[in-house]
Amino acid sequence: MIVSLIAFAIVIGFVLVRVPIGIAMGGVGAIGFVFLRDWRWSAGLGPAADSILDVTQNDALSVIPLFIFMGMLIAQSGMAHDLYRAAYAVVGRLPGGLAMSTILACGGFSAVSGSSLATAATMSQVALPSMRKFGYHDSLSTASVAAGGTLGILIPPSIILIIYGFLTSQSIGKLFLAGILPGLLGVLLYLCAVAFVVWRKPEAGPAGTPLTPAETRESVVRVVPILLLFTLIIGGIYGQIFTADEAAGVGAFGAILISIVIKRFSWKGLIDALTQTVKTSVGLFVLLIGADIFNRFVSRAGLPEDLLALVQGAGFDPFTVLALIVLIYLLLGAVFESLSMITLTVPVFAPLIATLGFFEGDVTGEVALIWFGIIVVVVTEISLITPPIGLNVFVLRSVVQDVSTGTIFRGVTPFWAADIVRLVILITLPFFALMLPMGVVSFGGP
Repeated sequence: MIVSLIAFAIVIGFVLVRVPIGIAMGGVGAIGFVFLRDWRWSAGLGPAADSILDVTQNDALSVIPLFIFMGMLIAQSGMAHDLYRAAYAVVGRLPGGLAMSTILACGGFSAVSGSSLATAATMSQVALPSMRKFGYHDSLSTASVAAGGTLGILIPPSIILIIYGFLTSQSIGKLFLAGILPGLLGVLLYLCAVAFVVWRKPEAGPAGTPLTPAETRESVVRVVPILLLFTLIIGGIYGQIFTADEAAGVGAFGAILISIVIKRFSWKGLIDALTQTVKTSVGLFVLLIGADIFNRFVSRAGLPEDLLALVQGAGFDPFTVLALIVLIYLLLGAVFESLSMITLTVPVFAPLIATLGFFEGDVTGEVALIWFGIIVVVVTEISLITPPIGLNVFVLRSVVQDVSTGTIFRGVTPFWAADIVRLVILITLPFFALMLPMGVVSFGGP
């Protein structure tokens, strides 16, 4: 265990001095293998080469560039404006309605982009001008965008769920299904957070101007293609019509078809989407290769087995262990961004969660790992809007330069409080995460 802990400390040190997390994990893992092989470099670097081949030749990971491409096309086509307009038609006339519209539009855009940062950056340009026009407080308007953007890492197709599935060898399709109800619960709780803010300070979020019935119908009709695409992807996975990687292909093709049908297709937009897809995908694959090398190293060094023996020796019950892990994630979220946190820790914690016997009959630990994946993502969502890092806050701050970081952080407080409520619900009532992918499950021993 000592060797593994030293390796973790070195990786964290590299990350703190801004070395890319994929490079840090890959380099430390490769050197770690050489150390375990008595400094025989040829024998030690073999596992690192195997990781490169395994990741780049893994057919299941083809979903990453395809879903990223789909999201880039949706962003290029300007459909974010349609989503916001449709949400405004439904709730815009309510107190805080523009902020609620932002949350709903973020949830919809997340469902087809799979990216938290893309959602926050795009919706800031769409929603903030309207909220400023109606006199919204900067704290509420910016916070609704920052918090709404976090929905992108849970509502499928989620890139983070894909990475979690790769790290834990779990079905991406089941993880997508598990993310649906918790994602909808997150939207509902965020709407409640907005309602709470305007209940305390009505002047923070005035009601918008109601649309006419004709304008409402037109706004809703415009988002039908996006809703149909999302329904096709998730419905196809749920009905076992196609696998997750096939769904990614369907989604990418569907995004092209929709942009042509609504007359927003352009070759420049297509080339830009392809370029951004390549850049993003390459970065993610470097991260996955580094994570796989480091994962193999800590496994060979015996960390998962040592950690399980430590927990069993201490006599902790499974929920105490889970509570400690969640606490660790909340602390790490203060200094790490989401992908770094997940790729660094999931390979260590997942084997432990799988063996603790949370659910009756779950001999392989599959049910527990699907459930744990949703919990990890929700905790990661919290880290995206909490100080001092709060990556979504800083992305938004770079777009809206006349609003202070402190103002945004103060505004997101009700939203991350709502996320804490959702986290407690998911831990105590796993039904929300497991009903769609697994059906009825019960707590109990293995």
